[in-house]
Amino acid sequence: MQRVEGSARPFKQRKSLATRMHEVTEIRIKYPNKIPVVVERYQKEKNLPPLSRTKFLVSQDLPLSQFAVTLRTRLCLASSQTFYLLVNNRGLPNMTATMQELYRDHKDEDGFLYLTYASQEVFGSCFSSGRSAASCLPMPRPSGCASCCGELLLKFPCSWDLE
Repeated sequence: MQRVEGSARPFKQRKSLATRMHEVTEIRIKYPNKIPVVVERYQKEKNLPPLSRTKFLVSQDLPLSQFAVTLRTRLCLASSQTFYLLVNNRGLPNMTATMQELYRDHKDEDGFLYLTYASQEVFGSCFSSGRSAASCLPMPRPSGCASCCGELLLKFPCSWDLE
């Protein structure tokens, strides 16, 4: 069943704290060198597509910048499109930090690391920056996106669908 993004509740609201904590415990026992990460689209985001999955298992020594490349590929963004990652829906993380460092400093009480992605437009009005309304419209996906993303995703085995 495909989710309707407008009515989708955040991960924390879909599962209880106890359920999430149990899930992380099982994951960390089975995969001790992996970081359980939840990546969600910013609630007011209109320009970036939703990800097909929200939970990822990521190598602890992977730099956040490399994980961002994986997310960019999964989102099928054009090279001209920019997106930002927020930790715990608040701060911009250091892109050179490893996933282990982010996890150590920002993991939630349930044991997941929460990242939120958003476009530049979320951080300010297009009109106040002097841009035209046309430049604020969502960018089209690259042609052949489904096939190119399918091939590229095979090159990034750092994620694992936990749902």
